[in-house]
Amino acid sequence: MPTRIEDYAFYDSHLAVLPTELQELYRFTRWGRSRSLDQIDRMLKGSNLCFSARCSGKLVAFCRMLTDFVFRGCIWDVLVHPDHQGKGIGSRLMRYTLTHPAVKDIPMITCYASGLVPFLARHGFENREGLMILQRAPIEYS
Repeated sequence: MPTRIEDYAFYDSHLAVLPTELQELYRFTRWGRSRSLDQIDRMLKGSNLCFSARCSGKLVAFCRMLTDFVFRGCIWDVLVHPDHQGKGIGSRLMRYTLTHPAVKDIPMITCYASGLVPFLARHGFENREGLMILQRAPIEYS
């Protein structure tokens, strides 16, 4: 079993993820088990950005972002296969996502993942009543 980050390859395209293998990752969640292959396929195609990690060719981590690429972004479906948890893969994937050239300058990124509060807090997110927010710049409302 790989234990070094160097053993993993990271990707930033929905084309790097097959619906069947993502469905396999969803089976380890309580909230994604019922997603059909058709739904997953449409979700992948409809997401602005999909980030993933592979080890020995197998999909082991995934998250996606919906964004306008200017003001807001929202991260969804943060997943790491149980056999690969605790090895820094989730943190590496989150850093890869947050520093990606297409989103690194977005001032506010949210994530609705109440079960990941400590993990997201390590990446700069603040807990605001179940909504995790990474606010990179002051927001002005009119």
